[in-house]
Amino acid sequence: MYGTYLRLDVTVWASSRAMIRAARRKLTRSARRDPAKREARKRFYREMLEHHANAQRLVADFRL
Repeated sequence: MYGTYLRLDVTVWASSRAMIRAARRKLTRSARRDPAKREARKRFYREMLEHHANAQRLVADFRL
């Protein structure tokens, strides 16, 4: 899933909301609307948020 995060074209310092919007654009329309796939969507968004937070921590560590 890290490859998917990299393809979102979101800067490291973008907000979590901007990252979620970019991730949402990667999902197909049917995947966004299907109630049966709700847990999979949540899992996908959480993974993208985790990768985003890790990238932010990595950059902050190297800036100090």
